[in-house]
Amino acid sequence: MGKAFALPLLIALATLWSVPALYSFQLKIPTVAFAMLGCAALIALSHSRWRLRALVAFALAFGTVLAWWSTIAPSNDRDWKPEVAVLPYATHSGNRITLHNVRNFDYRAESDYDIAYYDQTVDLDDLRSVDLIASYWAGPAIAHVLLSFGFGARTHIAISIERRDERGEDYSTLKGLFRQYELFYVVADERDVIRLRTNIRRDPPEQVYLYRLRGSPVQARRLFMEYMRKIDSLRAHPEFYNTLTTNCTNNIWLHSRVNPGHLPYSWKVLLSGYLPEYLYEHGKLDGSRPFAELQRRSLINAAAVAADQAPDFSQRIRAGLPGIKDTL
Repeated sequence: MGKAFALPLLIALATLWSVPALYSFQLKIPTVAFAMLGCAALIALSHSRWRLRALVAFALAFGTVLAWWSTIAPSNDRDWKPEVAVLPYATHSGNRITLHNVRNFDYRAESDYDIAYYDQTVDLDDLRSVDLIASYWAGPAIAHVLLSFGFGARTHIAISIERRDERGEDYSTLKGLFRQYELFYVVADERDVIRLRTNIRRDPPEQVYLYRLRGSPVQARRLFMEYMRKIDSLRAHPEFYNTLTTNCTNNIWLHSRVNPGHLPYSWKVLLSGYLPEYLYEHGKLDGSRPFAELQRRSLINAAAVAADQAPDFSQRIRAGLPGIKDTL
């Protein structure tokens, strides 16, 4: 009974993977043909006369899809949208790290901005804080999550793990599963990557929360250097973004494994909106008040709108936030 069930299951799974993979690349005729072949193969399993022929035809077709799939490689050489066109990278001199191509766009609207980049040198001995920023636009379960590293009181380097879009390319959750987007680490001034979400995007509006993470200076340094390693690796060896496996929260969790005692994987990492609550439950956020109150007091939209393009934007959005005076 087990073997009789296994073969149809394998055919069904191969079809369920191959059809959206072909469809995501707009291969309409191969998509329809493979779907029909998969259905025909499942029907033919109950007819001994056609069973072997159907299985051979399906195996050849699936092998062809896998061969095509193996040829799809990530690249840094495409016609990128301006906001992801310039790759960041880091150079090292002892404890001093120079981040090149820190993005600092001046947004008038999401698609209307002045392009600007700068280089920022930081000293690892000055790393004082790591903050988690969570931006919500579609209910409590889904958020875009990024980290910001604080070097002293005035220098904050935000790093947002995102997909890399080509010009004219829109996001699709389905396409994000099938090698359609490259992985991109936005290294940015907070006036860019946070202000974009609090002050500029209105359809839909985003609610942005900032939490101070608890940990030791050694842990913060390890985490920051793990980010630097990945950023430099992507410059030499591009990778694909994946909606489920290689995204903003999964990669943060993967980077956190550089530290002993890192948190185990949880569904609250997969459903990124619940990541702050998960961190709170494990003592990684301020625990002096219930999480609901911490979350309410960590909303920074009003402060960001008031600060707008002020040079002390980072300081003003943190004023009065719970636990923010505690440094590593």
